[in-house]
Amino acid sequence: MAERRPLAIVTGASTGIGYELARCCAQNGFDLVIAANERQINEASRELQKLGGNVEAVEADLATLNGVDTLYAAAKRMNRPVDALLANAGRGLGKAFLDQDFSDVKSVVETNITGTLYLVQKVGRDMRARGAGRILITGSIAGLMPGTYQAVYNGSKAFLDSFSYALRHELKDSGVSVTCLMPGATETEFFERADMLDTKIGTEKKDDPADVAKQGFDAMMRGDGQVITGWQNKLQAAITRITPSDTLAEMHRRQAEPGTAAAE
Repeated sequence: MAERRPLAIVTGASTGIGYELARCCAQNGFDLVIAANERQINEASRELQKLGGNVEAVEADLATLNGVDTLYAAAKRMNRPVDALLANAGRGLGKAFLDQDFSDVKSVVETNITGTLYLVQKVGRDMRARGAGRILITGSIAGLMPGTYQAVYNGSKAFLDSFSYALRHELKDSGVSVTCLMPGATETEFFERADMLDTKIGTEKKDDPADVAKQGFDAMMRGDGQVITGWQNKLQAAITRITPSDTLAEMHRRQAEPGTAAAE
């Protein structure tokens, strides 16, 4: 009888870091349940199936509790435990806070925080009861600094960075590990979707999502507490620990203020 393949849930898996995380899982023998709030998740599923194993695609809005319930139910239909949860779904938002549509603000908070927490709690409870499992949460080095012109996004990532460590220690000795993936600016559709292509950071060279995902996957498999990807991001993270918040906020303004790309 063939040995059962482990099962992983990967959210935000249609493109970017999430897709590459799903690739890492597939290449390392996992079956997959992948989710995103766009039809492109079905194309991602077809590509990932070429790597072997079973891939179930779920098109759902993970900013909503109903969307998370839909994903969780799809995983339950696999009739086996979830061995790894890679909670990567997230949304960015640029421009000044007072100029943003509040529906967009609400969507960032509900996607990055509420939906992530709900999914982690549901899957995490199952893992704790079984005494085994791995959780990877995509935070960001953005959570280490005040995000001028990205205030809500950076705040949401600060929440996830902190939450990941707290949950990790709540689950100490439970058999369930929690890892926080903390990338910097990465070459994905993030900056276009966040309406930040007119900013300095939006036009600069960024990290390769495949490299970021590989480092995150490896850290999860080792059970590490966090991984900051890339030496430049590690340096930036170290600088934030000794730099006043007011100075960090001004530094971030220079990177994310609308129109700075054209001004360079």
